[in-house]
Amino acid sequence: MHLAYYKLDREPFLLTPDTSFIHLAKPHREALVSLLNGILTGKGFMVMTGGAGTGKTTLVNAVLQCLPKLNKAASSGFLVNPLLAPGELLEAILDDLGISCSSNSKPQRLAALQQHLLNVQRAGGVTALVIDEAHLLSAELLEEIRLLGNIDTYSGKLLQIILAGQPDLATSLLQPRQRALRQRITVMVQLLPLSDEETSAYIDQRLRAGGLKTAGMFTPAAVSEIFRRSHGVPRLINILCSVCLELGYENQEELIDPDIVLKAVARLVTPATKARGGNQAQQLNTAVVEPELSGTEGDLKRAQRQKEHTLT
Repeated sequence: MHLAYYKLDREPFLLTPDTSFIHLAKPHREALVSLLNGILTGKGFMVMTGGAGTGKTTLVNAVLQCLPKLNKAASSGFLVNPLLAPGELLEAILDDLGISCSSNSKPQRLAALQQHLLNVQRAGGVTALVIDEAHLLSAELLEEIRLLGNIDTYSGKLLQIILAGQPDLATSLLQPRQRALRQRITVMVQLLPLSDEETSAYIDQRLRAGGLKTAGMFTPAAVSEIFRRSHGVPRLINILCSVCLELGYENQEELIDPDIVLKAVARLVTPATKARGGNQAQQLNTAVVEPELSGTEGDLKRAQRQKEHTLT
């Protein structure tokens, strides 16, 4: 009902990785360019980290949508569930890349994968594999993935692999047993929460994508309150804005003001959530600040320290 009331064509704040709603704020735009460049230039291993809800899945979907526009012979796969046994990983990759192999033999499956990669390369293409939720990968699977990255020719890597996950991925990659994989990471990007200005632009863009013809549905003061409460995390912004629209309709308000935002927060934040948020904030305030390091290890340590946010 609130869609018709606010003259929207579709829900603007759904929690789905719909790239038609993507807003390329500075951190997301830079990450998109870095990952696409890494794929097209054959960098091999790439890592993207970001806190929960910062837009990782939407961004890697955008990368894979852009890829065939830049390389018509490109091939790509997207693993969304990394909770696999070592023997299932290769099968899942073959399925996602559309490679048929009737054999259950690992050597035969590896041969089928290598042949596909060679065929794509000979056609002038590149093959990219995105593994989402990579912070859930076991040490065994990380080693399997490292070995897949060894499939190459004298002219370069045949398989471009993007590991996308929460900061725990950086923790996994910093383990001593992952030194060999860590040394192969050539592109490292980190998605950060939006600034207050980016939050405003994000909300406006989502509303326009939803069909809104006029600007200013959310007052500047309301946007400031949304930023303060969501900490600039896109998923939290979506959740809060969606409830604001519902409350605005219920109260027949044409504009969303700070009072509506506060009512939305009250509806969403339970006492238990507040307690968890308080404990989390206390932990973050007492976090140890380590010396800055350069290179991949330094990037991973900075990613490891990235804060996780909840509505407050």
